[in-house]
Amino acid sequence: MIPIRDNIPTRSFPVLTVLLIGINTGVFLYELSLPENQLQLFVYSFGLLPTDIVEFNLLPIFTHMFLHGDVGHILGNMLFLWVFGNNVEDALGKVKFLTFYILSGLGSAFLQSSVSLITGDLNTPMIGASGAISGILAGYMRLFPFAKVLAVIPPFIFFIFTLPAWFFIGYWFLIQVLSAMFIPVTLGGVAWYAHIGGFLTGWYTLRLFIKNPLKF
Repeated sequence: MIPIRDNIPTRSFPVLTVLLIGINTGVFLYELSLPENQLQLFVYSFGLLPTDIVEFNLLPIFTHMFLHGDVGHILGNMLFLWVFGNNVEDALGKVKFLTFYILSGLGSAFLQSSVSLITGDLNTPMIGASGAISGILAGYMRLFPFAKVLAVIPPFIFFIFTLPAWFFIGYWFLIQVLSAMFIPVTLGGVAWYAHIGGFLTGWYTLRLFIKNPLKF
């Protein structure tokens, strides 16, 4: 499912959400400017290898969140960040939102890297903001479960559906879990466990940032 917008207005301009989108976009444009050999070196230098978690290599643990593999990858991530991030930022405030975002990204990195270490997939760098954004989705679901999300559902691309946020995000999370269960990690492509790790981190740590989020 592809979100278009929600029906929750914000009280202030989402500065950090826009800034994060800008940084991710800027890094991706820089990636596009690199020749293939330099791009590969860039990704392996700033993407996250599973061993980086064990060795506590801080730089890629953080920088992997700002790299993307292709246009579809970044467009999808930034769309989800814009639709859901602005309201979470509005609810938490700037500093807490940024901390929550990064913490979700770290949780996603830990779970995906742990699974990769267990399965022996040691040479595939993890890149992308989707783990951190998964935490934002969890936060949104707990804060605004009954918000209305306008979405396109492939293959019905000519129809727009209005769905409650709990259904949209809950269905999205179910897809991540099923994909992680049935698609081999070594197949590569999508870091399903990163999505799950980011979501669970966001779900269980939201209470550290805001009092009395809705309990399911």
